[in-house]
Amino acid sequence: MFAGNAKDLVEIKVSAPGAVNAFKKSLIGPREGWEGWVMRLFTLKDRGCSPRHAHPWPHINYIVSGQGVLSAAGKETALEEGAVAYVPSNVEHQFRSTADNDFVFICIVPEEGDK
Repeated sequence: MFAGNAKDLVEIKVSAPGAVNAFKKSLIGPREGWEGWVMRLFTLKDRGCSPRHAHPWPHINYIVSGQGVLSAAGKETALEEGAVAYVPSNVEHQFRSTADNDFVFICIVPEEGDK
């Protein structure tokens, strides 16, 4: 069993090429007993963005707060608090904040996607 609070976890700046004002907290994964999967909390600050990228695993997302856009499969979808999104394997995608406040979302990926 594991219980904790996101505010107590270390926030890491995403350093991948193309990432702008993007930060990550690893919430639950193998260290907490969830083998094979990782739940992360991303915050895109000051109109930040994730890099435009693709990989061989899917994303499952829940928007916690703020406003943003998911660009994937050649289209853009507006996202706000309470929205959910699924990005299949090998689809090029990017999350972008579209407001001056933080765009915060949960992202669940297989363990290999959090290395």
